Amino acid sequence: MNTFGNIYRLTSFGESHGAGIGGVIDGCPPGLVVDTAFVQQELNRRRPGQSSITTPRKEADRVQFLSGICDGRTTGAPLGFIVWNENQHPADYDAMKDLFRPSHADYTYQVKYGIRDPHGGGRASARETIARCVGGAIAKLMLRQQGITVRAYTSQVSRIRLEESYKAYDLNLTETNAVRCPDPAKAAEMEQLIMAVKAAGDTVGGVISCVAQGVPAGLGEPVFGKLHAALGAAMLGINAVKGFDYGVGFDAPLYRGSEQNDRFFNDRGNIRTRTNFSGGIQGGISNGEDIYFRVAFKAVPTLLMEQETVDGDGRDAILKARGRHDPCVLPRAVPVVEAMTAMTLLDYLLLAGNPNVTS
Repeated sequence: MNTFGNIYRLTSFGESHGAGIGGVIDGCPPGLVVDTAFVQQELNRRRPGQSSITTPRKEADRVQFLSGICDGRTTGAPLGFIVWNENQHPADYDAMKDLFRPSHADYTYQVKYGIRDPHGGGRASARETIARCVGGAIAKLMLRQQGITVRAYTSQVSRIRLEESYKAYDLNLTETNAVRCPDPAKAAEMEQLIMAVKAAGDTVGGVISCVAQGVPAGLGEPVFGKLHAALGAAMLGINAVKGFDYGVGFDAPLYRGSEQNDRFFNDRGNIRTRTNFSGGIQGGISNGEDIYFRVAFKAVPTLLMEQETVDGDGRDAILKARGRHDPCVLPRAVPVVEAMTAMTLLDYLLLAGNPNVTS
């Protein structure tokens, strides 16, 4: 299960402290102009070492395309790519390679495979999301031609949260601060909290909100291929994600049907809804309104403090983690959420046989 998607498919490979992270994209139509600067920009948003509230690991994360592009355009052949790891520190994990780190995938990988890569979690490391950002960047280039945009932002860190919907904020401000929050005042509070948590050797989680605009009506399947189910699966496949809700989501019990029904009206020949409690999806199919959802991230489980655990033989042990880690994953996860959203939407456009999704 290293492949994501149906028609637009991404297969990723690589480990955190291996030679590199790469992937193969299948299903990309021929003739797409590949804006390599844009693809690199998306990776730069995800890369480590970009601010004082992210891991200090220094990686250029320069993508190298290996196949599927000729004279700057896709050929229809598989797009192969690689990002070489240049700053591996596998020795940081030697002292704890026989221990099961609390709330990591160490134990479950060992049980499933009988072997695991202890260096930074190996395949379970969030560094694997490099491949997703490349796949998402190519998908964004195709969606852009259809007038579809995908934007995510940090809407909550611990108990500090934005109280309004995405419509109340200028999302162009998201990239103006290290937290990637469109409210500068809240962003400053969030950053101060993350710095305090980091100083204590601890970590903190939060919520990323995402909105897709320009998505046409009719995407999604009525039963087992519902669009919101596909988006949910895409989000829950991201490292550290613990929850997903769309539209009114878990606030739905607060409303009566008469309060949350989205009433239709004729907007100069176009059928629209006056409200959007449904989050742009009804019956598992997009209705043409904005698609918006939230993704909850847990606090990073690697703590720079002692924790009780056991070793591979079940003996009690004390773990003192080393290495370079994020005190809060949210700022670097924003582009990952966008990438998974873009790949899902493009895949469903192709599944719908949309004749306009071409070069």
